Amino acid sequence: MQPTELSTTENRELVILWSDGVQQTVPFRKLRDNCQCAGCNEERIKPVKAPTSSLPVLSAAEARPLMIEKMHPVGNYAYNIHFSDGHQAGIFTFEMLRRIGEMA
Repeated sequence: MQPTELSTTENRELVILWSDGVQQTVPFRKLRDNCQCAGCNEERIKPVKAPTSSLPVLSAAEARPLMIEKMHPVGNYAYNIHFSDGHQAGIFTFEMLRRIGEMA
């Protein structure tokens, strides 16, 4: 099973039409939050720090609404997605995209 058509909506969602006829709509944030790259996995397993009195400072890219800037195929099994917050290390296999779409 593989995507046959990809498009985006004005609501910051990726629409995937699959070869079996199923269509899924996945929010960009859901994709970004499910990235499995080494950096994202490292962030997920870091111990939670006690709150400090200062607020975290976001970069300009992190403060903007999340967008997909580009996607390109990785072989015949995945896509690499470049997000507007500067993140571009994740490889999203077709199987993973389908699973994320089922959770959306």
